[in-house]
Amino acid sequence: MVILLTLAGFLLGAIPFSIVLGRIAGRGDVRGYGDGNPGAANVLRAAGWGWALLALLLDGFKGAIPVGFGWYGLGIAGWAIVPVALAPVLGHAFSPWLRWRGGKAVTVTFGIWTGLTLGVGPTVLGMLLGLAFAVLASSGWAVMLSMLAFGFFLAGNYGQQFPEWIAVWLLNAMVLGWMHRHDLPWPPVLRPWLHRISGRLA
Repeated sequence: MVILLTLAGFLLGAIPFSIVLGRIAGRGDVRGYGDGNPGAANVLRAAGWGWALLALLLDGFKGAIPVGFGWYGLGIAGWAIVPVALAPVLGHAFSPWLRWRGGKAVTVTFGIWTGLTLGVGPTVLGMLLGLAFAVLASSGWAVMLSMLAFGFFLAGNYGQQFPEWIAVWLLNAMVLGWMHRHDLPWPPVLRPWLHRISGRLA
């Protein structure tokens, strides 16, 4: 059952909903917009808020549904949940339908932690990510530092009860680090508004 659910999660995660929605909306391949990523941000650029919101929901659900079904529905617990939880992220990041070049896997990350923690994980991660994006100009650093802080949150609140979640977090962070690797060779840079405030206080 674990193998079947892992495979199903990978194949569901691999569905490039943003590209599908871009074509349905009559905007062609959304990889032709913005940063070339097959994600909701470029659906927004190509087709507007409504389509982008739908893309976000679908990318989140494709992580939440197989993981939540395994954890709560089938009672897959312990270390067996690790491949099930990681599969949608890997499917999204390395989609066979896109020649193994998928999206950056941020939204599907929210999905898998919804599947494990219901509202707690995505709420905390969302607040951390919002704060990081508010102060950092690099999206890669914002994502990775948010994940680092989220790891401390998981370790402090769930680490003893569910040590397998720490393994999921670590592998999830490694995938995100790979997908954002082009942003990470340079140190993080603060947003211009913080420089203006620091200049006024100096």
